[in-house]
Amino acid sequence: MELGLTVEDLSFGYGSTEVLREITLPTVKSGEVTALVGPNATGKSTLLKCIAGIHTPNGTIRIDGKRSATATGSKLRSWLAGDRSDTDRILYTPQETPPASSITVFEAVLLARQGQLRGRASAQVLDQVGRVLARLRMDELAARPISDLSGGQRQLISLAQAVIREPDVLLLDEPTSNLDLRNQLQILTLIQQIARTQPAAVVITVHDLALAARFADQIVVLHQGSVHSSGTPRETITEQMLREVYLVDATVHTNAKGVLSLAVTQSL
Repeated sequence: MELGLTVEDLSFGYGSTEVLREITLPTVKSGEVTALVGPNATGKSTLLKCIAGIHTPNGTIRIDGKRSATATGSKLRSWLAGDRSDTDRILYTPQETPPASSITVFEAVLLARQGQLRGRASAQVLDQVGRVLARLRMDELAARPISDLSGGQRQLISLAQAVIREPDVLLLDEPTSNLDLRNQLQILTLIQQIARTQPAAVVITVHDLALAARFADQIVVLHQGSVHSSGTPRETITEQMLREVYLVDATVHTNAKGVLSLAVTQSL
């Protein structure tokens, strides 16, 4: 059954400082990737935290499919943290990578799967951890302690910990921030595959507009705490949007393979 995440009229602020104002998103469907883009300090990470229940906004968040609910204001946090089935969850992965630790990569993913390392995990669970690591091409890292890994490799652990829990809605805050170009392409390809095959409704924040255009099914442009525009990459990443939101002059092209690219000429 297709699942959809709906966010309507969501507002949030820190004290008297308004951060998000009347945010309404297009439906985020299972099997698709939605990218939140926009300049720094425009509210992208805060919006993910509101959807995840880390912050308590005003507005409506609804999940349709296996289960649906609507929550407003203080009720939202209790609903998101409430008693839900294993196959009906919103999962948020922050920008911060797992801290240095003596536990191995395999143990870190196992911990995310069953909540503790004490006691003997079933063969089924151990096999599931192994399959997730193989899927993310992390087999060779399985026995290494987290403290021995680079920041990019730790970021892969965060993704593996999310995948093993099989959420219906997966929120990823800057999943490529610590990765080089090759690994950015690989990780976004994996995220796209996870959205399609799990399936999951995936929302990511990303700074690189070319990567967002290549891997996202739809893009939401945030500007000064509000939605500036939303739609397909071709509908949203336009020269006019770049002038209005990013304050740059740029040209937008689509190459022979259908990949969108942009070239910035000057700041405004």
